[in-house]
Amino acid sequence: MNSPHPLKSLNRSRPVSTGGGIAACVQLARPHQYVKNTFILLPLFFGYKLTDLHALAVTLWAFVAFSLAASAVYVLNDIRDVNEDREHPHKRNRPVASGAINTSQAVLLLLLLLAASLLVSLAFLPTAFLYILAVYLLLNAGYSFHLKHIAIVDVVCIAMGFVLRVIAGGIVSEVPVSHWIIIMTFLLAIFLALGKRRDDLLLSANGCSPRKSLHGYNLEFVSLSMVVMSSVVIVAYLLYCVSPEIIQKHGTHDLYFTGFWVVVGFLRYLQITLVEGRSGSPTLILLQDYFLWTVIGGWILTFYWLIYVAHC
Repeated sequence: MNSPHPLKSLNRSRPVSTGGGIAACVQLARPHQYVKNTFILLPLFFGYKLTDLHALAVTLWAFVAFSLAASAVYVLNDIRDVNEDREHPHKRNRPVASGAINTSQAVLLLLLLLAASLLVSLAFLPTAFLYILAVYLLLNAGYSFHLKHIAIVDVVCIAMGFVLRVIAGGIVSEVPVSHWIIIMTFLLAIFLALGKRRDDLLLSANGCSPRKSLHGYNLEFVSLSMVVMSSVVIVAYLLYCVSPEIIQKHGTHDLYFTGFWVVVGFLRYLQITLVEGRSGSPTLILLQDYFLWTVIGGWILTFYWLIYVAHC
């Protein structure tokens, strides 16, 4: 924690426009963040409906609707945080902060994304999904305008967004959502959100304007909290694997083998966060870190083999 942050030496001169037009709109919508919406697929996977074409199709529509809504949320955040983003070594290059897109254009894009999400939901998805989507949007509106400035509440809001994704996936695929999935999703999201806050603290220590919520955090608290959350998730996952109800549901006592991947995955993420000091964007870490690709791929393949192949 005493090593200099790699962003310290970055030039913090005036933001430079990254170019307008469609490319800037796509950048503003942040499609790389759609990987978070894969949580919608979890009920489909655990509910043995991967081969159910109707359930798969409607879940993919839910993924599209949620992705459009998430992009609208990102646009709202960028509009609200434009002044803070201009002081950030990375966020200063976002379209609104850099001037590639003005506020009026960003508001128009926001409305178009919301309208597209609503149209997809009305055309292809059940009414109950709309309720979940509305809660998600209201939660994130509250987060953008006030809640993100309250320590602990900010990370809880992020975690609830992931839980809502899982619930939405269960609704559209008609798979009852297990309390185990809810618990582990919530804890995992808290862990990842704390990693983002740790990166914010490192940036603050190097002269960047801090979030207001950072006054309720310090490096020791966040680091210890991440260790606690990772420990709790691992224990919860192992309890899930050996739970009698889960053994009966999946017809195997061997799910605990998948715990190997979970432990290694958390160790790798803690290494990225505490040793390498680059936990600012969990999505980019996931997309760029081959070690995590291997771990997640190994977990998926092992779990799939145990419940879809060996179980048969």
